[in-house]
Amino acid sequence: MGLAGKAFSGWRVLREGLTGNRGWEAHWRDPQPKTDYDFIIIGGGGHGLATAYYLAAEHGITNVAVLEKGYIGGGNVGRNTTIVRANYGLEGNSQFYSHSLKLWETMEQELNYNVMHSQRGIINLFHSDGQRDAYARRGNMMLSQGDDAQLLDREGVRALVPSLNYTNTRFPIYGGLYHPRGGTARHDAVAWGFARGADRRGVDLIQNCEVTGIDVSEGKVTGVQTTRGAIRARKVGIVVAGRSSQVAAMAGMRLPIESHVLQAFVTEGLKPCLDQVVTFGMGHFYISQSDKGGLVFGGDLDLYASYAARGNLPMAEHVIEAGMALMPMIGKARLLRSWGGIMDMSADGSPVIDKTHIEGLYLNCGWCYGGFKAVPGSGHVFAHLMATDQPHEVARHHRLERFRDGVGLMDEEATGAQHNLH
Repeated sequence: MGLAGKAFSGWRVLREGLTGNRGWEAHWRDPQPKTDYDFIIIGGGGHGLATAYYLAAEHGITNVAVLEKGYIGGGNVGRNTTIVRANYGLEGNSQFYSHSLKLWETMEQELNYNVMHSQRGIINLFHSDGQRDAYARRGNMMLSQGDDAQLLDREGVRALVPSLNYTNTRFPIYGGLYHPRGGTARHDAVAWGFARGADRRGVDLIQNCEVTGIDVSEGKVTGVQTTRGAIRARKVGIVVAGRSSQVAAMAGMRLPIESHVLQAFVTEGLKPCLDQVVTFGMGHFYISQSDKGGLVFGGDLDLYASYAARGNLPMAEHVIEAGMALMPMIGKARLLRSWGGIMDMSADGSPVIDKTHIEGLYLNCGWCYGGFKAVPGSGHVFAHLMATDQPHEVARHHRLERFRDGVGLMDEEATGAQHNLH
């Protein structure tokens, strides 16, 4: 069936609702892997699916396979706090996330898929004169990219978010940096939308297909070994988040990446009480309210390297303590569940989007806390790199070589070369 035959519309949703929803088709095929592709993308998360989509949609490259060891959307793209923003202050990162946010704003129309992108706004609180100055500089950088930023005083924050603790003398709220175009989206819907879009353009999405080796001959990639057999390809992209170091090691590479656990939490459903996303400047804590009413929040990494997609109780207590300091009313809500994602933490807190020293092998990793918001931007620029062998203008700072020579290190949070602090 052609692209138009699978299009969603308000009329079709109404029709299917009145006829028992019997006319819907599978969002994507479940093909057998071929023995040969032009391009292979290792990793069926948001970044990998977006890369495959843009390879097909913008570069006309459709002989592509996305290899996912589990099921589509079962990794970090389906286990995060869903925040979308472009409030970065460092040269290189600011331009990239501005580019990504613009893609978010047209994504639903382009994909013909509702990812529930809600530009409800983000407020980064500050609690001292020094933090105010830092956020003023960040806001100016955002404005220089054509993005939106407003520096709010205490009463300006109170007018938007009256439920915060404004009497806390230990962590007084001085004000906040307001980013109205920031917000949230439905994480798994983003994966489904890009998967559907890539499949409709001929990309093969191969689930339950774990890559066990990367074939290299005379300095050039020739394909991969998988649990479903060998697959040849002339170009291979590694887009596997917390497993980046393990997969790159299959090609003899050692990356400046550590894998850490990041926990997130959600409460029972509540009546609307929090319109924006809010971050606490005196503790790594961020919170929003989902469309289903749950308060979704997270905080620091678990601070030890791990490949376990689950967290520990001391860090859960630490995060919830920060929530109580910022918003005491959260103590009345019952915690519904928690989960963990494996973060690929780079040594300077910024990503890597680059060719490797092996011809035909490309790397997309090191997203730290920023992976979800970067999905469309990451896929767009990585597809450009793989298709043209030239870095996209907004990703030219994200090279791998900066960790070897120290030139162009992008220490976004000014915490130095310590993975677990980013």
